[in-house]
Amino acid sequence: MQSPPLPGAAIPPHKPTHRRGPAPCRCAPLVGALAAAARADAACFHFPGHRRGEAAPPSLSSLLGPSVFSHDLPELTELDDLFSPAGPLLRAQHLAAALFGAEDTFFLVGGSTSGVQAAVMATCSPGETLILPRHAHLSAFSAMVLSGALPRYLPPSHDPSWSVPLGATADHVAAALRAAATAGERVSAVLLTSPTYHGLCSDVRAAAELCHAARVPLLVDEAHGAHFRFHERFPRAAMDQGADLAVQSTHKVLTSLTQSSMLHARTRLVDRDRLRRCLQALQSSSPSFLLLASLDAARAQLRPGVFDEAVRLADHAKARIAGIPGVDLLDGLGEMDPLRVTVGVWRLGMTGYEADEELERAHGVRSELAGARSVTFAVNLGTRRGDVERLVEGLRWVAGARRGCGGGSEMGSGMAVGRAALSPREAFFARKKTVGVRESRGRVCGEMVCTYPPGIPVLVPGEEITVEAVEFLLMAKEKGAAISGAADRTLSTIVVCDC
Repeated sequence: MQSPPLPGAAIPPHKPTHRRGPAPCRCAPLVGALAAAARADAACFHFPGHRRGEAAPPSLSSLLGPSVFSHDLPELTELDDLFSPAGPLLRAQHLAAALFGAEDTFFLVGGSTSGVQAAVMATCSPGETLILPRHAHLSAFSAMVLSGALPRYLPPSHDPSWSVPLGATADHVAAALRAAATAGERVSAVLLTSPTYHGLCSDVRAAAELCHAARVPLLVDEAHGAHFRFHERFPRAAMDQGADLAVQSTHKVLTSLTQSSMLHARTRLVDRDRLRRCLQALQSSSPSFLLLASLDAARAQLRPGVFDEAVRLADHAKARIAGIPGVDLLDGLGEMDPLRVTVGVWRLGMTGYEADEELERAHGVRSELAGARSVTFAVNLGTRRGDVERLVEGLRWVAGARRGCGGGSEMGSGMAVGRAALSPREAFFARKKTVGVRESRGRVCGEMVCTYPPGIPVLVPGEEITVEAVEFLLMAKEKGAAISGAADRTLSTIVVCDC
């Protein structure tokens, strides 16, 4: 176990690597241990109460089958302890670390949300500064509530044509570090989102060099980039570019069960013991071994060429979509994940929300993300050519039905950020009251309100509510976007700080 550097001690440079990792190991020690435990002949007097399926709810057992319940086991001795692993779980994490280019890998059962929260809590104490993009996932903002960190946002980077946030550049990070130094702030970490939900990447390598020169750890929310190490067409993974901590949603493009993720560490700037304590504080003391074993299985599934067909299908989809009049393809805004297919529909005179609804209603095509001006589709290992053909024909039908409508979506981005009157933590614990949405402008927001997905907060506790943010939320709701976080889901009212 590595120890954090002593104050004033020299820190050896963290050298990024181009290594793609060792040959994959097909064995899955945690999966094997779970299978053996389920087969054991035992009189069980432990939880869970369904007792390996014998008392499982009939409706769910008939849906999932008895095998799910027989493998839904607690932290038996032979299965290991999530917070102090010494057996098959530890071996599974070591295999994952080797494959993903980390020194240590921690399995997560609270999704990437718990990983981002732990990363921030392990590096930032109350009153210290966290540099991050304003379009970070809501987990970064809840992490500031938990840690007491104060935000300093990177200079805004947003493409108005597509209404999407862009990746961070070296200039953005350098400017934020200089501004913090000028203000006398103690920067404890920099957090980047790379890739974004739309697949756009930040310059992680340059950011890591800048951060390490300032003795500041670089954290990367790489929730959408767990697959980056496994095809030559993919961008470089954060661990290979010098990131200290990277959080990946193994359940997104990779194949573990929903809610399971990994946190990778390769650093001498982050105290591993503090990181472990944060993970224990944030995660369940009764973790699901189905989720944990699925992480082990997803890792064992990775092999050379596993993404070849997915890349071919994504290329085929883009080539076909490019020929549809009135539909645009997201490209040219920086390095991006080739498995993300984002189509712009504003030249059809509609919003992404409307296009998404028509695609699902008329063709049964379900997207990953609808936005103000675009719809995003995620190609992955389970995508088939028939899925792609259905998507292309659905888009062709939508474009034909809307051709000649003219105009375009006038929805803004919703990213007109108000002045920070309180820290996220102060606002979270402040006294609150409810006001009408039209009367909320200029008040200090008391709740976090997002369109979901992507889970990027439009309103953040502690910031003054802007006219643009309110108008965006109301328009997004009218166009069919899901609103998350607001106490009043109708958005007739907003919770504000009573200050």
